[in-house]
Amino acid sequence: MKQKPKMILFDYGGTLLCEPGWDMLRGEKALFEHVTANPHHYTPEELSSWERNYFRSLQPVRDFGSEPTEIQMLRLKYELHGIKLGISYEEAEFIFWDHTAPMTAECLLPDVCELLSFLNENGIRTGVISNIGWTGAALRRRINVLLPDHHFECILASSDYGLRKPDPRLFRIALEKANLKPEEVWFCGDTYATDVEGAENAGMTAVFYQGPADSRTGRGHPSQGMADKDVTVLTEWKDLIEILKNTGSR
Repeated sequence: MKQKPKMILFDYGGTLLCEPGWDMLRGEKALFEHVTANPHHYTPEELSSWERNYFRSLQPVRDFGSEPTEIQMLRLKYELHGIKLGISYEEAEFIFWDHTAPMTAECLLPDVCELLSFLNENGIRTGVISNIGWTGAALRRRINVLLPDHHFECILASSDYGLRKPDPRLFRIALEKANLKPEEVWFCGDTYATDVEGAENAGMTAVFYQGPADSRTGRGHPSQGMADKDVTVLTEWKDLIEILKNTGSR
């Protein structure tokens, strides 16, 4: 990395923010407060179980590179079971995510705010590309709440495009929006197969955010495939600040 990037793109989950205390049943119960018709008397527990099972059945499709939206999931789930909501599916998505994974200070990964401030102060543009079923509108809303001082130029959710990283087309969309060449952009993510390989296949410089060691989760241990790769590996976001300080000007 001899040249400073003009832009750094980030993955979302596990890279910029995390979602501790994930509980889809809590989200389902919150949505049931807006149910106006439930002729078959389904419970939140039954609908939550149905969605988990249906999502598992979609794994081959997602592995192939496709990404349905949570709004599609909600519409299918409720209309298939004869349930009507008194709110739009767009609002339902917000409520469901807010209660499934509450937006608290615990969602912030260490030093993320410091890193984003450093990038902004040094004229390095930023954006987000996430493999996620939540829509781009919901993702932007969450990022705006948890990182209110960010300067992301684009926030791309895979579900808005129907495909997932490592598909290089997602990375190319970001390049088109930024009007930059691949060699001018770095991509930071915490998943080797989707983030590192995807960014490299799109011609970008990849940075692997390994995170601090955590014996409970296994995080902080080298990802499979990393041994044979010349990829910058970070355990703290402060490390990226130091790398940029010691990297040549564009």
